Amino acid sequence: MLITGTVVVDAETVIEDGAVRVSGSRIDAVGERASLVDRYPDDERRTVDVVAPGLVGAHVHSVQSLGRGIADDAALLEWLFDHVLPMEATMDADATRTAAELGYLECIESGTTTVLDHLTVDHSAAAFEAARELGIRGRLGKVLMDTDSPDGLEQDTETALAETESLIREYHGTADGRLQYAITPRFALSCTEACLRGCRDLADRYHDVRIHTHASENRDEIAAVERATGMRNVHWLDEVGLTGPDVTLAHCVHTDETEREVLAETDTVVTHCPSSNMKLASGVAPIADYLDRGITVALGNDGPPCNNTLDPFTEMRQASLLGKVDAHDPTRLPAATVLRMATEAGARAAGFDRIGALREGYRADVIGLTTEPTRATPVHDPVSHLVYAAHGDDVTLTVIDGEVRYADGEHVDVDAAAIRERARRHAERVVSSA
Repeated sequence: MLITGTVVVDAETVIEDGAVRVSGSRIDAVGERASLVDRYPDDERRTVDVVAPGLVGAHVHSVQSLGRGIADDAALLEWLFDHVLPMEATMDADATRTAAELGYLECIESGTTTVLDHLTVDHSAAAFEAARELGIRGRLGKVLMDTDSPDGLEQDTETALAETESLIREYHGTADGRLQYAITPRFALSCTEACLRGCRDLADRYHDVRIHTHASENRDEIAAVERATGMRNVHWLDEVGLTGPDVTLAHCVHTDETEREVLAETDTVVTHCPSSNMKLASGVAPIADYLDRGITVALGNDGPPCNNTLDPFTEMRQASLLGKVDAHDPTRLPAATVLRMATEAGARAAGFDRIGALREGYRADVIGLTTEPTRATPVHDPVSHLVYAAHGDDVTLTVIDGEVRYADGEHVDVDAAAIRERARRHAERVVSSA
């Protein structure tokens, strides 16, 4: 398949009137359109305006999709314990699968081809099956909660760890490597020390399994962790083994100098969720400082109840603008840096090699966008356009692992309308029950 565009663009390369050739699940050529058309005249042709790498949602909660809009205008701990967790506790396997399907539909149709997905305590297998069916690339994980958690979600430590290990054995590396596992303790306040250390033990025993949790999102959370452990959040996570190159920490909004040193020294990855942090009034994460220290920073949407959209282009724009405002410096977090956060850094956060760029030998995760909308006219700088002007609904083509999953407003081999209808029914039931 030859995907041609007015421009081919990733964080490092811009090719005017270019093309990307897909062979099987890989990209095997990137270059000028005329040259590649001459070399491969018999290829299936897909023509778009902008060809870009698939974006990475490096912290999402797909199964919270049924709760979009149920907890607006609330602070983090109230939002979580009074609204979102009670909803998760009411969800059976059918609701969990439908919620994951809904989240993945939204990701695929708005240009996200890979997710690092923090699921829920029960029925995580249903989400893995949804990801397998819809074709998204993902690193998913069952949530562990073994203390101070709502009824229906708290498990004893041994059960939580045993279920995690069972899911690793069943799903890690499946779908030709497209599905991987992340060990996902909810956060320090809902996990005992034994649980957190058990997560590290599992990660050390299973090759390429990552750890994915929340950290230092909110001042009240940080104060509670310090009361319980005598340490600030990042120091506590470091103490129990939850830092390192195989760990992705979502948020890290409020960290002090010593915590930032730990993040840098341990090569821990941070995922920035700007829209969620603004909506929950958590604060502005010190992203420019993290980048200056060499810390890998990716981008995520968080969940639909604290963002209301899984559009990755929204997060790119918000990340750049917040970084500029925070530093009082318009040169901070320029478009190319933010695009790299949403692609190559996201690949690192999610633990996938050879995605996030349009290069020969990389996985064929490719998206196409239209520039027909008025706000997309004109396009002087395609990188600037992707970060500051594009929307998820500009996406007209999504290819994952060489397979067309979305084209011209339609999902391929998926009844999206039926999923949306099931989601409405499940949402009404689980939200009213919660």
